[in-house]
Amino acid sequence: MNPAFHWNIKQLFVYIVATYSTSTNPRNTIVLWDRIIEGIDERKIINETDTLIKYGLVDQGAELRGVDVELSLVWDHMPLTGALYMSSANQEEEGGGSSLRRSKFTLPMEYD
Repeated sequence: MNPAFHWNIKQLFVYIVATYSTSTNPRNTIVLWDRIIEGIDERKIINETDTLIKYGLVDQGAELRGVDVELSLVWDHMPLTGALYMSSANQEEEGGGSSLRRSKFTLPMEYD
């Protein structure tokens, strides 16, 4: 996340978004995990392994069974002064600046 910081960035609000569609709602976007990275943090690195999600992907019926879900990394730039703006790993890829990728998976047809 270090390239996202410059003299006018106080902190980044970093989050993982899950996007999927169901028959009831053609586009669903929810936040599963988030973290604030302060400009004063020296490392500015996110290194997570075996991390549980903060906010659940809840099935309001049986509509999530077998659904394809796409995960994206997104961050809001919170400046010292000026307008707040967003970036994502997908935007950075298009500009050639990041090696981060989107991730896709399919939810199971049966739950325990």
